[in-house]
Amino acid sequence: MTSLDKPTSDTDQSHRTDPRHTGGRHAAQQDAESKTVTEAALFEAFGGVRGMVETVLPGLLFVTIFTINKNLNASAIAALAVSLVLVVVRLIRRDTVKHAFSGVFGVAFGVLFAKMTGDAKDFYLPGMLYTLGLSVAYIATAAAGVPLIGLILGPVFKENLSWRTRNPGRKKAYTKASYAWGFILLAKCAILFPLYWWADTTQFGWVLIALKIPPFLLAVYLTWIFLAKAPPPIDVFAEMEAEEQAEKERKAQAAAAVRDPEA
Repeated sequence: MTSLDKPTSDTDQSHRTDPRHTGGRHAAQQDAESKTVTEAALFEAFGGVRGMVETVLPGLLFVTIFTINKNLNASAIAALAVSLVLVVVRLIRRDTVKHAFSGVFGVAFGVLFAKMTGDAKDFYLPGMLYTLGLSVAYIATAAAGVPLIGLILGPVFKENLSWRTRNPGRKKAYTKASYAWGFILLAKCAILFPLYWWADTTQFGWVLIALKIPPFLLAVYLTWIFLAKAPPPIDVFAEMEAEEQAEKERKAQAAAAVRDPEA
């Protein structure tokens, strides 16, 4: 008799049908699905790999060209040109352009600052000031009970602001994530601002490029950890659609009652 022909023992059968095991598998599946949904939403919100490339490429091109020929005009024109190309590519592909446009504005302000002062290092100053302001905003909104990361991700998860009053577990996760973003960006500023005064343009530029992605990835990872362990979002759009459908059905029943009161 082969192993396939052997009768199943009561122990094996009870193991298969034990609701505790079924419940455990179901919980594990839900947890995996929650993590997948959270990961996809974070990629959508922060632009994913492509968004990171669009963030790094203009500054990388600027510091590379300036390192080679010390020409501010050539470096600035190249950085601005590649930013515009990235926007055009997104427009042609009909993709979302918010990350590319934010890159163009950032580069444009950097070029303006550098041209006004004549110091190529000032190309990076607007981005540094923006990072500092963003870190303060993350920390301040978290302390105020309206964490910025929740305002950013709420629409992505189709929960809008329902987490503020109806989902305390997610509010707590958003608060933790906002604090994480704030302190990570603040630590980045604590490194960059002293270097802005002490280092030369090329040294400072390469350090800044090196610090573009790792802090961002750390903040996104911590956000993913916090949200993956939080309760699922409340889909307010689905709730509104259900309410609209129920209202249509009530109106249809009322109209039918008017047409046929004896029904």
